[in-house]
Amino acid sequence: MAAIRSDFARTSAARLNAIVGNQMRRNLASLADTRLDRRVRQNNWENDSYIDYQTMSDNLQIVRSRFANRPLTYAEKVLYSHLDNPHSQELERGTSYLKLRPDRVAFQDASAQMALLQFMSAGIDCTAKPATVHCDHLIQAYRGDSGNLDDALGANKEVYEFLESVCAKHGIGFWKPGCGIVHQIILENYAYPGGLIVGTDSHTTNAGGLGMCAIGSGGADGAEIMAGLPWELKAPRYVGIRLHGQLSGWAASKDVILKVAGLLTAKGGTGNILEYHGPGIDTISATGMATICNMGAEIGATTSLFPYTRRMYDYLVATGRQDVADFARSYAPELSADPGVEYDQFIDLNLSEIEPHINGPFTPDLATPISKFAETAKANNWPDQIRVGLIGSCTNSSYEDMSRAASVARDALDHGLKASSEVTVTPGSELIRSTIARGGRLQTLEDFGSLILANACGIEKGEPNSIISSYNRNYAGRNDGNPDTHAFVSSPEIVMAMSIAGSLSFNPLTDKLTDSRGNKFMLKPPSGDDLPDNGYVTPEDAYQAPPNDRTAVEVRISPLSERLQILPKFAPWNGEDATDMPILIKAQGKTTTDHISAAGPWLKYRGHLDNISNNMLIGATNAANGKTNNVLNTTTNTWDAVPAVARDYKAKGMRWVVLGDWNYGEGSSREHAAIEPRHLGAFAVVARSFARIHEVNLKKQGLLPLTFADPADYDKIDPQDRISIASTQLAVGKPMTLTVHSKDGKSFTAKLNHTFNETQITWFKNGGLMNTMSKMPKADSLSSS
Repeated sequence: MAAIRSDFARTSAARLNAIVGNQMRRNLASLADTRLDRRVRQNNWENDSYIDYQTMSDNLQIVRSRFANRPLTYAEKVLYSHLDNPHSQELERGTSYLKLRPDRVAFQDASAQMALLQFMSAGIDCTAKPATVHCDHLIQAYRGDSGNLDDALGANKEVYEFLESVCAKHGIGFWKPGCGIVHQIILENYAYPGGLIVGTDSHTTNAGGLGMCAIGSGGADGAEIMAGLPWELKAPRYVGIRLHGQLSGWAASKDVILKVAGLLTAKGGTGNILEYHGPGIDTISATGMATICNMGAEIGATTSLFPYTRRMYDYLVATGRQDVADFARSYAPELSADPGVEYDQFIDLNLSEIEPHINGPFTPDLATPISKFAETAKANNWPDQIRVGLIGSCTNSSYEDMSRAASVARDALDHGLKASSEVTVTPGSELIRSTIARGGRLQTLEDFGSLILANACGIEKGEPNSIISSYNRNYAGRNDGNPDTHAFVSSPEIVMAMSIAGSLSFNPLTDKLTDSRGNKFMLKPPSGDDLPDNGYVTPEDAYQAPPNDRTAVEVRISPLSERLQILPKFAPWNGEDATDMPILIKAQGKTTTDHISAAGPWLKYRGHLDNISNNMLIGATNAANGKTNNVLNTTTNTWDAVPAVARDYKAKGMRWVVLGDWNYGEGSSREHAAIEPRHLGAFAVVARSFARIHEVNLKKQGLLPLTFADPADYDKIDPQDRISIASTQLAVGKPMTLTVHSKDGKSFTAKLNHTFNETQITWFKNGGLMNTMSKMPKADSLSSS
């Protein structure tokens, strides 16, 4: 202290004034930087979209006063800060329906077609919220990247022209084919801490890696938000997942969610937001956190997210968003959970103890640690030979993922080895592909024998036996259309290691390989940076902004098209009970949106409702005979394909019902799984339980998703029975009556539950959300610029 005093004493008065003045200016600058009402752009592409931390903060203060300052989870903070009416909104976890004002909406090209057709049908001029369309799902990746893209541009020309024109007409940003996977583009360009985004893909949750509450939904939800309406979400419950320790060796961020999937199962996250916290989060990169959030969709979670960390700050800066990163620091106290917060469920995970996992086959929640995987595979007689290893997808295609996978490939090459299995690599975006190409990692992967595919989401394969991928889903037939293929999910580095050995029984942590000289060796643990030392290579000509003057733009749809079709108007409810309806199918067991509306070759009809409806429920298992796409037409007493019987019932003026098992409609957010049944004459789907997104999608198409009050009633109904539903009983919180008319002339009743609120009942009465939107005053909240 004496030395300090001495130095200070020797400082001249002028020098002292200068020091004090500089410090004051720094303090004032610091105070200015913490103002929440600054105009900071959400991204580098839109000049009129700003982050509104001030309103978010004001809304939170209102909610806190109502809660008497009860501690809030981070996810609660994000949701409540986006309430349409924070003063009077009911806020009961797991019960209330929140009316929210999302910051933006994103569409992938497959779901965008039907969503934008619906938006057009409502007669609305311009999107009221920032929106983007991303062309990724229609690119089928099966050969070299330029070939994949060229094929897609040729095969999907009319669809891309439609999407480009409808975006220009209605003020929507357009990301061209080949730019990358929608979720990677969102992370690189649009996601920011504390924001709320809704996307028409279940893996929109990926943006949780940057602290954004990102929720997957159906296309009608996106249209609703663009129309300027509040968006409804059933108030979730909250699962707190505390992370401590640090991943090491072969363990990767993917193993965190693979472990959690095993703990919670495919339906254990339904109705919940998974909120990660604890000291361990600081050891995970932003893209690693995105991987964890992405695959949370596979356990039914509404979304997953992490609080704001330094790793997020670094990623925002690296992707050209320094202003956003700094602004988030100003709002940092609200970008994490309050001390003392209470979660509805709590999980504690020590990252230091997590080992690599391999999940599957046929379901992403069958989790097996690698130390037990070989014996488990042998005990279950899973095909040992790995035919294909697939690296990439929206879950694992970051710079870090590619770097770590390339390090394993480099180790093998240094020992004179290449893959024993076929290996495909899908970079997440052109930003990633260009950057790993500059650093030589892409060349390493190619030298290893990998097939580098387009920056896209889809892959079509035809290989049987076992495959292993770093993807998020592995349902039967998902990757190659072959229901007998055993598909496993793991991290990119484990996929690479297993592909070198070509065997499910190989464990890179304990097993040795034989190099080209006959010597035994063990693969080194993977290594790789989460961010490139020299920055990312920014692609050119990737994004197309809507024109300032949209009056002359015409939306391009050919009346002769087999892929695009202007939507018909659905009839409103007739105000009467629905009586004596046939059961189209009693679906047994797992019925995902893939089973209800298959992907693969059907993707090309996503914009043509009548044509794509020929895939409706063709993958669902019929409880009557254990077969798929084979149901009894009760009016002709003949067996036929599901869509054919539905069309016959519709032609005869008969509404029909689907019976579903547990978690009906899990998986993708695919809206077609709801709009196709509506188009072909469905009245209701009655199930033991529903996946969240699909239940809402059904409501928005004017259908009744109902659940058995007693799940055992599902077993009492024969597929040939007739069904009556007292739809005039539909009221908030009130059960409805199902009457079952048996073949023998007897009948019985069962109680049905539902989750409709007043707004959703209006949708049903009007014949769907789009009919409701078309009744809106056109100038209420919409821009006409």
